[in-house]
Amino acid sequence: MNGADTAWIIVATALVLFMTLPGLALFYGGLVRARNVLSVLMQCMAIACLMSVLWLVAGYSIAFGDGGALNAYWGGLGKAFLAGVDAETMSGTIPEIVFFGFQMTFAIITPALIVGAYVERISFGFVLLFSSLWMLLCYAPVVHWVWASGGWALELGTIDLAGGIVVHETAGLAALVVAFFLGARRDKTKPPHNPGYVMLGASMLWVGWFGFNAGSHLGVSGAAGMTLVVTHISAATASLSWALWERIKYGKSSMVGLVTGTIAGLASITPASGSVGPVEALFIGAVAGVLCQEMCGVVKNMMKIDDTLDVFAVHGIGGIFGTLMIAVFGHAAFGPQIIALVVVGVFTLVITTIIVLVCKAITPIRVSEEDEVIGLDLASHGERGYDVAS
Repeated sequence: MNGADTAWIIVATALVLFMTLPGLALFYGGLVRARNVLSVLMQCMAIACLMSVLWLVAGYSIAFGDGGALNAYWGGLGKAFLAGVDAETMSGTIPEIVFFGFQMTFAIITPALIVGAYVERISFGFVLLFSSLWMLLCYAPVVHWVWASGGWALELGTIDLAGGIVVHETAGLAALVVAFFLGARRDKTKPPHNPGYVMLGASMLWVGWFGFNAGSHLGVSGAAGMTLVVTHISAATASLSWALWERIKYGKSSMVGLVTGTIAGLASITPASGSVGPVEALFIGAVAGVLCQEMCGVVKNMMKIDDTLDVFAVHGIGGIFGTLMIAVFGHAAFGPQIIALVVVGVFTLVITTIIVLVCKAITPIRVSEEDEVIGLDLASHGERGYDVAS
């Protein structure tokens, strides 16, 4: 065991959990109406709890187990409930239980990202059932393909350090599918109720992303240090390019726009952060801030899909763009990158559609019109985010 590597991955695990709790919860919570803020926090917290249990039950085994004859496609159930794993079992230079915990935080945030597509109108029961099935049947197999020893995409030569394909493409496309079946909000005119929350959440995501990307080296090295720096450069540049593009188009730069650009830059650099240098990161961030902003309009205005908090435009497009930029800058062949993107994309669309249809048959996907008007905080959870009388 390497003590330094182990200590860093334990810290990185905490950082990645911090991205969801409370980072993503606050980021999404501030973007919705005041009557729905608690429902978003509840969804993020509940998903974190449920994915943790399911990762132990079967998710980790499907993702990182040995699938035998089918190992190119899935990891089997040999490590269900961490069978055969104890404090002494090693994964490279770190204990496998530490690796399990680190990857568990990725399994938490990926379905939590999808929350942004269905806020303000989704049934809570549907959230839990869908997220459970999606993590086990869509996310975990893709993890095995791209990151696990023997996975077909890894063997093909696909490079995705921390999840441009595994996390951002899958979550972005799944968000699009759920939003399509769910339908638009009845009132899309209300602005974010608390941009302050949005800024705080985005800042936490930015800090946590250092664990997400640099931690994915699974050790302490100069490469991990470079990954941390290029992650930061891309985030900073995309924030500025988003704000500048907003000012050119609308005459003003908004706080919400600035920090959404931050997330676009972080998502875009994620797959490439182990391959590119600072100047390449500068370019990726500069393009991401404009590209993802334009895609928000494409999804909502041209595709007519109410992906409420722009999950596909920011995460999906960002992850796909960053994955391709690895090849553009000559750090990978185009073939493996494109093949993995296409296969994972089709797989995600098909599996997510099936899961949505199955879940809809079991539990309502959407709350009633009355509950939507009242707000999910009271209608679904019996609480208010704010009580001005108290």
